[in-house]
Amino acid sequence: MIAFQRTALAQALVSALQGKALLGDAHNGLFLAAPRRTGKSTFLQGDLRPALEAAGVVVVYVDLWADARRDPGGLIAEAIARALEPRLGLVARSARKAGLDKVKVGGLEVDTSKIGKVDGLTLTEALRLLHERAGQPVALIIDEAQHALTSEAGEAAMTALKSARDQLNRPGAVNLMLVMSGSDRDKLLRLVNTAAAPFYGSQIQRMPPLGPDFIAHVAALIEAQRPELKPVDQAALQQAFEVFGDRPQFFMAALGQVLSPLAALAGRFEPALLQAAQQQQAQDEAQMESDYLGLKPTEQAVLWRMLEQGPRFRPYDAEALRFYRDNAGHPVTVPQAQKALEALRQRMPALVWKSARGEYALEDAAMHRWFEARGAAGRWPPAPLQGLLPLQDD
Repeated sequence: MIAFQRTALAQALVSALQGKALLGDAHNGLFLAAPRRTGKSTFLQGDLRPALEAAGVVVVYVDLWADARRDPGGLIAEAIARALEPRLGLVARSARKAGLDKVKVGGLEVDTSKIGKVDGLTLTEALRLLHERAGQPVALIIDEAQHALTSEAGEAAMTALKSARDQLNRPGAVNLMLVMSGSDRDKLLRLVNTAAAPFYGSQIQRMPPLGPDFIAHVAALIEAQRPELKPVDQAALQQAFEVFGDRPQFFMAALGQVLSPLAALAGRFEPALLQAAQQQQAQDEAQMESDYLGLKPTEQAVLWRMLEQGPRFRPYDAEALRFYRDNAGHPVTVPQAQKALEALRQRMPALVWKSARGEYALEDAAMHRWFEARGAAGRWPPAPLQGLLPLQDD
């Protein structure tokens, strides 16, 4: 993957997080949504983090998908503990070397292995101590923050972070900056869109995809390495990038293939790149169609309802049960709908996500786009191939 800096965007977000932007609410929490593999995590770690550090901010970064087996609440606490550990001072480090679990720092008993637990520092206390010991503001970047909602401990951590923000920040002084990112806007919304949500009232911002400046950067690299290809058709590259769903990893991999000496292309490379993008799009759509057709009728009906309703999805109300009956071809009870949802969650890879509160959403937001495109083309629902009998419910 080539290095491409989004310096201007990072600097603008740093100012917003510091409360220097004339309008906006980023100083109370910045919530960024962007589809998977569009460069979100690369930006957070490679652009935003260095920009915050250059502005004198201590940055704590945690990816809640780094280890899906771990509880998200524990991952957040551990990330804060790792940042706090080297700042506890010589006395604390010496005590830990001597085998002492707890040390006194600033009037608090600190055991970094127990942050966020019942018998340890609360997240608010740990963040306050980190801020005081560093003498700098703290920014906590949580990548794939919606995953916190899949456990009670994760939900509690989100509520604790809201409390920490309220306690550490005051007018004119932003001491705790919170950045929450997510690959699915519908899931991320659950952190902000109800009175019970921990960050109720905050807004989800769509992170802009890589644009013409990225394409110009790639074109300049190609022209520098392969002068015989000048001028590169940037409009064709932009079109291919968009067909790849603005996903730089897929785009750069295909570009490497069509520019390879082994490709033995006759003529320009741009049409071959666009063809590769269209093939990738067709493969993605074929996989989603195959996944859908591989479901039992009740599972298809439940998934169809989720695709149609999005964040308004209610799995067991009377209208949903009527929808299941009409599209599964038989009456569907609440237990049967529950069984179908659980089957969709247990598939590998999973098709459905569930929060600790029992809310459901699609695991991959790309299925919404596939559903909408097929519906607009009058090609919904998918039909089984000729000669293949559809699956039946048990």
